[in-house]
Amino acid sequence: MRKKVDIWFHSGATSDIKEFSIRKTTLGFILLAVITAIGGASFIGYDYFRLKKTSLNNTVLNQTIIKQNDEIKNQRSQVQNFAGEIEILKQQVDNLSKFEDKVRLVADIKQTSDSSGLIGIGGIPRDELDPDIPLEQKHNSLMREMHQQVDQTNLAAQKQTLDFEHLIKMLEQKRNLLASTPSIRPVDGWISSRFGYRKSPFTGKKEFHSGLDISNKSGKKILATADGRISYAARKMYFGNLVMIDHGHGRVTKYGHLKKLLVKRGQQVKRGDVIGLLGNTGKSTGPHVHYEVRINGTPVNPLKYILN
Repeated sequence: MRKKVDIWFHSGATSDIKEFSIRKTTLGFILLAVITAIGGASFIGYDYFRLKKTSLNNTVLNQTIIKQNDEIKNQRSQVQNFAGEIEILKQQVDNLSKFEDKVRLVADIKQTSDSSGLIGIGGIPRDELDPDIPLEQKHNSLMREMHQQVDQTNLAAQKQTLDFEHLIKMLEQKRNLLASTPSIRPVDGWISSRFGYRKSPFTGKKEFHSGLDISNKSGKKILATADGRISYAARKMYFGNLVMIDHGHGRVTKYGHLKKLLVKRGQQVKRGDVIGLLGNTGKSTGPHVHYEVRINGTPVNPLKYILN
C-alpha cells in the first residue's frame, strides 16, 4: 500500500487552504533529480573552469615556445655570422702568410719554419652557414667545428706573429747590411788605374794595385759610398790625406790623395755624405782619388760595388 504525503498551502488571495497529495516515492525521485542536477551542474562548472585554465596555460606556453624559437633563430643567426667572421679571419691570416712569403722572396730570406699552420684546416661547409637551415640540423656539429677552427686559427695567428717578428729582424739586419755595403761611385770621373796587377808609374815594375784610381778636377766632392763610422781621417805617407770608413760587417773603404778632409775620426756618415775634396796629396801623379774596398781585411775589386 503506497503512502501519501499531504501538502498544504494558502492560495494567497483567499484564506482557502488547498491540499495536494504526493506519493513518497515520487517525492524521492524529485529530490534525487534535483540533487543529481545540482551535482551535474557543479561538475560541468568545475570541468569548464579546469578546461579554461588549461587553455590559458596552453596559450601562455605557446607564446613562450614562439618567443624561445625566435631567440634560438636569432642565436643561430649570430652563430652563423660568427662562423662567417672566422672564415674571413682565416683568409686574412692566410693572406699575411702569402705576403710574408713574397717579402722573403724579394729580400732573399729563407723561411726557417713550416707554413703558417692554416694548411690542412678545412673551411666551414657552406650549407652549415645557410640561415634557412632547420634548427635541429647540424647545429651541434657547426658549434664543434667553429671551436676547433677558432683554436687552430689562433695557433696559426700566434705562429704568424713569431714569423713576422723573425722576418722583421732579418729585414733589419738585411737593411743594415745593404746600408753598410758600398754601392756608389765616390766621385764622377774617368778610371785612370784599375784594380789588380799593373805597371808602377814610379818604378816601371809590376805591382798589385789594391784599389781604383778615379781622376777628375781638383776640389771635386768625395762621397761616402755606404753608411759607417770614420775610423781614420788624417795624413798618411803614400796616400796623403786619407779617410777610412768602417761600415761594419767586415766592410771598410779607403779614400786617398784628398785635397781636404771634411770629416773627423769617430764621426758617423751616411751613404752620399761629403767626406773630403779630390786632390793630389801623397805619392800621386795627378788629381785623383784612390778608392779601396776591403772585406774582412782583403782588398776586392771596387767595380763590383759600384751600381751607379
